[in-house]
Amino acid sequence: MTDAEQSAPYAAGSAGPGAPASQSGPRRVRIPHLQQIKDSGGHFAMLTAYDQYTAAIFDEAGIEVLLVGDSAANNVMGHATTLPITLDEMLVFARSVTAGASRALVVCDLPFGSYEVSPAQAVESSIRLLKEGLVHAVKMEGGAHYAPHVRALAAAGIPVMAHVGFTPQSEHALGGYRVQGRGDARRAVLDDAAALAEAGAFCVLMEMVPADVAAEVDAAVAVPTIGIGAGNATTGQVLVWQDMAGLRSGKQPRFVKQFADVRSVLATAARTYADEVRSGAFPGPEHSF
Repeated sequence: MTDAEQSAPYAAGSAGPGAPASQSGPRRVRIPHLQQIKDSGGHFAMLTAYDQYTAAIFDEAGIEVLLVGDSAANNVMGHATTLPITLDEMLVFARSVTAGASRALVVCDLPFGSYEVSPAQAVESSIRLLKEGLVHAVKMEGGAHYAPHVRALAAAGIPVMAHVGFTPQSEHALGGYRVQGRGDARRAVLDDAAALAEAGAFCVLMEMVPADVAAEVDAAVAVPTIGIGAGNATTGQVLVWQDMAGLRSGKQPRFVKQFADVRSVLATAARTYADEVRSGAFPGPEHSF
């Protein structure tokens, strides 16, 4: 089965597997669908989203998973890192994305400070994200140390995506943005992924790890894997949407591919608008009551 054929059952306008023949319209992507894709050797796409408009666009484009990332801190709010964003702020972004997505599985990051204290804190914060933010699952950074947290979330019926390798919330402890899992550290990535999958994570995201390590993890764990800077052997791939669409200026990480130049399109539109306002061309008679 090709990737296109595997993804087709969940495409917008499709009833999806197991649906009545008469059913039409988009069907929500669920965790078992991602597992099906993994089991059949297919791939799925994941993008960050922080508002209703981009969520709706990506949803209609067929993106299977939308991540309400704590990366909103440095991609929307203007912070230098992901650390300052709060759970209350994440809830605002979460509600905005779920308002725009009718098909994609919406996953929300547990921000720094909202889960580290105890498994109980992780459960309490996650309940808020599902109950108030209306998301479908949460994502939590950290290695095998957080297996009890994952186990508690799974026991509470809260789907959790694990995040190993480079974990941005730990950038100070890791010494900045550095590839993880090289040399002797290879075993740690494998052990972290295995422990978190065993604890009940429905998926393992790996960031900035060598491609061969990510491939080994994908082969070792039964659950789907997602990569960002981790090669192409993972079940899924994720990018920050502003990176993917070329909205950000300056040097991009090596693992980013720019699929459009949205920054130039917006800049041209803004300049044209300003020019027409200054010249009096806008608004014209056709825009007036």
